[in-house]
Amino acid sequence: MEQDRLDPIKRNRPLASGRLSLPCAVSFAVMLVVLGLVGAYLAAGTLLLKVGLAYVGINLLYSGFLKHVVIIDVFAVASGFVLRAVAGAAAIHAVISPWLIICTLLLALFLALAKRRGELMTLGEEASNHRPSLAEYSPELLDQMISVMTASTLMSYALYTISDRTVALVGSTNLLYTIPFVIYGIFRYLYLVHQREAGEAPDRVLLTDAPLLVNVLLYAVAVVVILLVWGR
Repeated sequence: MEQDRLDPIKRNRPLASGRLSLPCAVSFAVMLVVLGLVGAYLAAGTLLLKVGLAYVGINLLYSGFLKHVVIIDVFAVASGFVLRAVAGAAAIHAVISPWLIICTLLLALFLALAKRRGELMTLGEEASNHRPSLAEYSPELLDQMISVMTASTLMSYALYTISDRTVALVGSTNLLYTIPFVIYGIFRYLYLVHQREAGEAPDRVLLTDAPLLVNVLLYAVAVVVILLVWGR
C-alpha cells in the first residue's frame, strides 16, 4: 500500500487512501473468491473451476513477488487476461481455440508493456520506489518490446481471419476486412501512450477515448454483418 500511495492514480484506491481497512478488504476478498469458485463450478463444472483456481493463484503470486521480477511481471499480468478469455469460453461450453489464446496473450502483453511505460514516464525518478522492477526497464527497452508486440498482435489477428478453422466457421475469408479496425485501434492506443502519456490506465483509456469507442463499435458491426449477412 505504501508503494501505491506514491502513484498519482493508485493513491486514490480505497486501501491506499485509507478509506478501507486491510482486515475488511481481506475478509471481503476471501468471501468473493470462495463465492466465485463455487459459482464457477456450479455454472460450468470442473474446467471453469480449474481456470478460476489458476487465476486466483496467478494473482496471489503476482501480488507476492512476481510483480517485482522484470519481464515476468508483464507475463503474469497477460496470463490473467488469457485465463479470463478461457473462462469465458468454458462458461458457455465453447471450444477453446488456439487463436483465442494466442491473440489474447499478445494483445495483453502489448497493453501490459504500455502500462509499464506509462508508469515509468508518470512516476519519473520515483518509479523504482513504487515498483522495484521499473528500475530494470527504460523507455527505449519498453518501446522495442511494444513494437514487437504490435507487429505480433496484428500478424496473429490477420492469420486468424484467414485460418482454415475461421473460414470454416464464417463461411468465407471476409473476416479479413476487419483488420483495418484492429490496426487503427492499436495505432490509436500507441498515439495515446506516446502523445498523451495515457498508457498507465488502459481500462480508463479504452472506456473514455471516443475514437477508440467508435472504432470498437464499427468493428463489432462489421463482424455481425460478415457473420450474418456477408459470411456465406
